[in-house]
Amino acid sequence: MKKPGRKAAMRRTAAKKPSKRAAVPRSKVSANPKRKPATASSAAKARRQVAALKAELAAAEARIDELQAWADTDFLLNIYNRRGFERELDRSIAYIRRYKASGALIVLDVDRLKPINDTFGHAAGDIVLKGVVAVLMRHVRSSDVVGRLGGDEFGLLLWNLTEADALAKAAALEQAIDQLTFVFKGGPVVAGASAGIALIGVADNVADVMEAADRAMYVRKALRRGGRAQAVL
Repeated sequence: MKKPGRKAAMRRTAAKKPSKRAAVPRSKVSANPKRKPATASSAAKARRQVAALKAELAAAEARIDELQAWADTDFLLNIYNRRGFERELDRSIAYIRRYKASGALIVLDVDRLKPINDTFGHAAGDIVLKGVVAVLMRHVRSSDVVGRLGGDEFGLLLWNLTEADALAKAAALEQAIDQLTFVFKGGPVVAGASAGIALIGVADNVADVMEAADRAMYVRKALRRGGRAQAVL
């Protein structure tokens, strides 16, 4: 009988030999052989990274708020600058329009700041401005808003005032600032101030209210200047 060939014998041997790959249970074969199972240490590391990112985000948001506040603040006097004051006025007008509330705007101008700056220097003018702001802050409530509109001009947003109340408040502010006395180069100096008012209505906008109060202030300044001239004569 003819013996089987060597190649046939090798094929039979290969067929009987079990495959090492087939011997591995299917449940243990990883879909991604490069991915390692998560451990407790890697989970803790991920939590620390998340906490660090949250802290960085909170710090960034706080910094944004700080920069926003500085952008709306007068550095010398630590009150709103014109940008911040007009933003608050716009919000207040929206509130008045929605809830039928009432309010008044006072625009106040320091009468003799320029001569003080020219005669005694801007450092003296800064002292005058700080003194004026101290008076304003003593005469307003916590709900009212005070801002510096320009070099020697201030705005006051006052809530729940009638026209008579607003006029009385403006007169009281003028009187208090008129009584402020500063000493420069050994001599007394008085600055004085003129104030005009505008009531805020539901149909008003920022520009209209500011213009109305500004006009009233210049009328008041002319009257005060005329009164001082008559007093001198």
